[in-house]
Amino acid sequence: MEFNVTVDLGHADLQRIDQALRDVDPAAVVDTGGDALRVAGAFDIVTLLTTLRGAGCELTAHDIQRLPSVCCGGCSG
Repeated sequence: MEFNVTVDLGHADLQRIDQALRDVDPAAVVDTGGDALRVAGAFDIVTLLTTLRGAGCELTAHDIQRLPSVCCGGCSG
């Protein structure tokens, strides 16, 4: 799944966030471009929210937007 997370990047501990997400999914990808985190990994919204809160982010479910999946063309669906 891929998500945009609205978080105050100026006050976020990005290393702590990155480590917390990789503890759940070692293959997670975190991009901090712009004013939001873009997170891709094996997360559902509850797991992502819980993990980010555990990393010190004060978030609600409204701060997380699930993005549509993008097919790479390698599947038949």
